[in-house]
Amino acid sequence: MTKQPKKNPPPGRSKQGAQPTSKVVGSNKKATFDFFIEDTIETGIILLGPEVKSLRDGKANLRDGYAKIVKGELFLYNVHISPYTFTTNSPPEPLRVRKLLLHKREIKKLIGKVQEKGVALIPLKIYFKANGKAKLALGLARGKKLYDKRDAIKGRENDREMNRLNKGNRY
Repeated sequence: MTKQPKKNPPPGRSKQGAQPTSKVVGSNKKATFDFFIEDTIETGIILLGPEVKSLRDGKANLRDGYAKIVKGELFLYNVHISPYTFTTNSPPEPLRVRKLLLHKREIKKLIGKVQEKGVALIPLKIYFKANGKAKLALGLARGKKLYDKRDAIKGRENDREMNRLNKGNRY
């Protein structure tokens, strides 16, 4: 019998798991507090050169951002990507409208869902895939009421209290 050489994992894959490696450069932590996230969608994003450099430095703010479908295309509004300091040409506007890349059939599915009352497309995180492409995770979100937020806070405090009590009883 001849020994087969060990195969290297495909590019972008880690050795242990089948999950592709990615680097998260910005996340919207407030989104899960303010909204119920019903579904997540991975989209591509059209960026200019200095914006990509700035993202690699982690200078993105997704907090007030939202996505909107205009004439069958998906656009991202109010996402602040700080200007790259070492750019040679004029830096792009930090809050400019950016086009998101999604297949037509996926956009058509989203149109029906977004037209429901109280549903919005909220950016959850922006990250780079192993192949170097910038991706944006969009959440199909429904707004929370004030009492829902209070329940979330109460549940989080209860979990923290239980963990604190269990930490002392490790025998």
